[in-house]
Amino acid sequence: MSKNILSVASFALLGLIVGYAIFGKWGGDYVSMKTLFSFGGNGFQNAWRSVTGIEDMRNKILLCGAAGAVVGVLLTFRFKK
Repeated sequence: MSKNILSVASFALLGLIVGYAIFGKWGGDYVSMKTLFSFGGNGFQNAWRSVTGIEDMRNKILLCGAAGAVVGVLLTFRFKK
């Protein structure tokens, strides 16, 4: 069971890394992890993230991580037989 969880977590992390490599650039530089994964804040900060596209960037990176987790689940069940 722990081997399955480790496999899914590994693929999820790989998906996050690939997503960050693809979608993490803004203006030619990579956005810091602190900026990407800082949740909450006041209304001005939330509006700034929405206007600058950081919110959309974060969503794309998290979706890549979720896709990696799904691939990990599928491969775990495929090779389990």
